[in-house]
Amino acid sequence: MSEDRLLSVKDAAAYLGGLSPYTIHAWLAQGKLRRSKVGSRTMIRESELQRVIEDGGKSAGRPRTEQAQ
Repeated sequence: MSEDRLLSVKDAAAYLGGLSPYTIHAWLAQGKLRRSKVGSRTMIRESELQRVIEDGGKSAGRPRTEQAQ
């Protein structure tokens, strides 16, 4: 059974090609990435990052609501 590594936000940003950690935090807030909490630390599973790569960065996030005009 393979073990799924946990990466810090900084390491996840590097794993995704040198993105800014702020981008990772934004994706977490938008629901594009799922977090795993370890104590007070936010960690991201390597499989979650692979899912984002496979989806081309267009992972399903929170559904957008249209505003009435």
